[in-house]
Amino acid sequence: MEAKKITYKTLAPADYDELWELWNQVEQTKRALNPVDDSREGITRYMKRNPTTCFAALANDGGAEKIVGAILTGHDGRRAIIHHLCVHPDFQRMGIASTLVAKAEEALKKEGITKAFGLVFKDNENANTFWERMGYSLRINLNYRNKSLNADVPTGE
Repeated sequence: MEAKKITYKTLAPADYDELWELWNQVEQTKRALNPVDDSREGITRYMKRNPTTCFAALANDGGAEKIVGAILTGHDGRRAIIHHLCVHPDFQRMGIASTLVAKAEEALKKEGITKAFGLVFKDNENANTFWERMGYSLRINLNYRNKSLNADVPTGE
């Protein structure tokens, strides 16, 4: 199999349609989406607030570059959260996810952020193994709690 050339760029709101298409091709990411926060308006707001910490991996697809991986990362000025790390199934196991995480972490460090966290479904063994390998420890001393402030956003299990 021929090695695929992957390039990386900072994501922008204009990438939304391609990002949405990617997310919906990866079952674990698709199940994490909600109709408000992950809408065009929600993602545009997120990227405007975090213009330097969201990245895409691109592959050349017959002359045009196509997003095959992405990471959304943002912060509140002291802690960062990683949202929707996703790599298209045809491009997994090529180091793309690791590179996206490294790019996000470097961008966060440049902004003075010293700690990041992410949420992973308990039953997503591949993702949990990946994050462990990337140095993200499992916190068992915390309870994650959420509350929907919008009737269109599910509260989860």
